[in-house]
Amino acid sequence: MQKTILITGASGGVARAIATQLLSSGHQVRYFTRSAERLQSLMPDIHAEHIQEIDVTDAGQVKAGFEALHAELGRPADALIHCAGNTLIAPITRTQPEAYRNCMAANIDSAFYCASAFISALQAHKQAGNVVLFSSVVAGMGVANHAAIAAAKGAVEALTRSLAADYAAQNIRINCIAPGLMRSPMTEKMLVSESSQKQIAAQYPLGTFGEAEDAANAALFLISDQARWITGQVLALDGGFSAIRPIVRLPS
Repeated sequence: MQKTILITGASGGVARAIATQLLSSGHQVRYFTRSAERLQSLMPDIHAEHIQEIDVTDAGQVKAGFEALHAELGRPADALIHCAGNTLIAPITRTQPEAYRNCMAANIDSAFYCASAFISALQAHKQAGNVVLFSSVVAGMGVANHAAIAAAKGAVEALTRSLAADYAAQNIRINCIAPGLMRSPMTEKMLVSESSQKQIAAQYPLGTFGEAEDAANAALFLISDQARWITGQVLALDGGFSAIRPIVRLPS
């Protein structure tokens, strides 16, 4: 069944992988991004009229964006996949207030505003729907130098469960994906050399870091009818990092 999906943070690596898979499966995709020009340079085949240039940390812009989308479609989208966000790797003592606020705004504020606008539209049209948010492995376990982003993503996970409880009776499913490190433009600097790639991969029980396509596969599953009985869940997409510890063998 063809669906119409809204993707926020659309120029990011994960968002583009999701969009590519959705389009190849015959779905319609709409995009919220801070820079329409950048998104079109990265994905020249998408239609310009399907892109809205929106700062999703601004509640007014988000509201206007959803109103424009619903006017175009004549109804809400079937699903929201909220990929917008950023990261901040620094100890708390070196995290400036402005950087902290930017991290919280990009991650939890944007998720709150977009989920609110989307769910309000679904309710007005008495329509079922899906929301997929993105957290991080660092929200569920302590990883050094991630205080701000862990706090922000922990809030996203709490929001997921709360919204799922509120709207399950209306068949609005809310789920979250919590990835470990994945190859994307945001993590490019961490994977510049073969030695750094090996060092990062060794932290994961499955022996490798993730790819954007892994997140796309998970997101598409969660909005599909195959996941019709899943809501309020945080899916750990981390190669076993948060759940298991492999046996460490010392060299003899």
